[in-house]
Amino acid sequence: MALTAETESRLYRSLRVAAGAAAHLVALGFPAAVAVLARPGSSECRRGWGRWEGRMSQLTSPCASLPGLFSWHPLLMALAFSFLMTEALLIFSPETSLLRSFSRKVRVRAHWALQLLALLCALLGLGIITYNKHLNGKGHFVTWHGLTGLLAVLYAGGQCAGGVLLLYPKLMKNWTLAKLKLYHATSGLVGYLLGCASLMLGMCSLWFTTTVTGASWYLAMLCPLVTSLVIMNQVSNAYLYRKRSQH
Repeated sequence: MALTAETESRLYRSLRVAAGAAAHLVALGFPAAVAVLARPGSSECRRGWGRWEGRMSQLTSPCASLPGLFSWHPLLMALAFSFLMTEALLIFSPETSLLRSFSRKVRVRAHWALQLLALLCALLGLGIITYNKHLNGKGHFVTWHGLTGLLAVLYAGGQCAGGVLLLYPKLMKNWTLAKLKLYHATSGLVGYLLGCASLMLGMCSLWFTTTVTGASWYLAMLCPLVTSLVIMNQVSNAYLYRKRSQH
């Protein structure tokens, strides 16, 4: 029996609510799991086995030179791209926003605050791993994970700077506010996907694969994939599909 338009709409909305709730849980759960694995600040660090470059060469522990330093890197990056940035985008979800009862102005300010915190965590995480590699005499940004992470952090900085134009649209007199919102949302989606890609590549590193194995590794890989799909759907429905329907 064919479903009515109203039934399809309710079903679609229910699926979006369930997906949004899952994204909230994953956004918080993933950094919590990373914190348990990395033990930030602790001198207990599993002995590593090189970088993920298609070959294996035994190296000293990432935190050999300064105990506890490396352990902050995965946690800060997980907080930046999994928790803070995801929540900053979910604020505008019409179904699962934690601030949907507040005005748009309040949600915009909260979005800005979370994005700045995400950028701060990402910069700290980038600085820590760069300094740790320097202490250990290792090359900087020589893996896909390192290069993608660097690009994601730089992109996040540019995206935050671009967000100023939405707070003060009069700075761009030749652009309408609707266009600025569209470009900011789509470019922000690209930056978010870069961050998630960096997390996934980080989970291919031998530090992570020697700590997390079997089904747990696949479950961890699903975390940024789930949030990416939810955010992609949210942005597409809010801007891309709506813009297409207007033509």
